[in-house]
Amino acid sequence: NSKRGPHPHERLDAWKEAIQLVKGTYALTEKLPADQRFGLSSQVQRAAVSVPANIAEGSARGGTVEMRRYCAIARGSLAELDTLVILIHELGYAKSAEVLPLREEIDRVNMLLNGLIRYHDRKITDPDR
Repeated sequence: NSKRGPHPHERLDAWKEAIQLVKGTYALTEKLPADQRFGLSSQVQRAAVSVPANIAEGSARGGTVEMRRYCAIARGSLAELDTLVILIHELGYAKSAEVLPLREEIDRVNMLLNGLIRYHDRKITDPDR
């Protein structure tokens, strides 16, 4: 039994919250009609999974510029996810009460990603920080 510590991305609040977001997204897509399983459902799940995956990839690459770039990609996937969640509601597949907690989680992850991006922007413009 080798003990290993957490990977660097596992220490990031943005990554932790994004994992919770994926869980909530999968719970929502389970409620979609069967005819949406390969359409809307699949697209929603891909967008959600992309968020923590990009945070992890950026973290693994180790550079400030790379981390900032992958956080921006994650933020783009988050915007896509938010739009898809709105569509699920607008198309009548979920009630407001079902999508509101997910949209709040999206906002939390977005806030954390924005903080990471600002942090890395400062490191890029002032490398001595």
